[in-house]
Amino acid sequence: MNPLIVLALVAKMQAPSLTVAQRNDGCYALRGVNSPAVVKVMRKALEDPAVRSCAGINLRLVGGIDELKDALTDSDPQVRALAARQLGAFEIPELLPVLAAAAHDPQLLVAVNAVEGLANYRERAVVPFLLQIAKMGGVTGNGALNRALEFRDPRVPIVARELLTRPDVSDKLAGMRALAQMGDASDLPKLREIARTETQAVAAQNRGFGLMPAISLSKAAQTAITAIEERQR
Repeated sequence: MNPLIVLALVAKMQAPSLTVAQRNDGCYALRGVNSPAVVKVMRKALEDPAVRSCAGINLRLVGGIDELKDALTDSDPQVRALAARQLGAFEIPELLPVLAAAAHDPQLLVAVNAVEGLANYRERAVVPFLLQIAKMGGVTGNGALNRALEFRDPRVPIVARELLTRPDVSDKLAGMRALAQMGDASDLPKLREIARTETQAVAAQNRGFGLMPAISLSKAAQTAITAIEERQR
């Protein structure tokens, strides 16, 4: 692309007097331009909410791994979250530890996006990282367990059984969902105990914002029991 055109598009993307749509038009027109100067501009643009999403995609498409890794250290959790999500799209094994570390970010938005980034990986090398995060429990851990479950890895039930012992309702439910798909006869006694003793509906915990209906752990346990028994037959 002609350098003068590039300069004009950069100026358009950065112009505060233009609308968000117009600025993003300029950003989109720079998609695929991999000159060091434009890549640097895109890294800086991650700090601008108006063009952040476009700039993140542009960095991914030109292989701006170093810039996105640098963005994981940004003080703004929105920037860190976007960087984690875009890095996952590369599916590069060397980035697995980086994304796993981001999944421990104190900001839930960043942690969840890091798990989403890991969920892009289709190779089984991601499973140990997902299971380590799953042990954390909560929204992030439950999301990691759900993705790990898709690989049908024999280590999944081990983590699921551990979650059954947690006090958090969402952790127990995540564990039961996993065992419903991969548990065996050895899980039936514990599930039957839950079905027998946890008969009172309890309020959901760590389930997001807004009003959530009460959850019956007993019913969830019985569902898992039925699934395991059907597989045995």
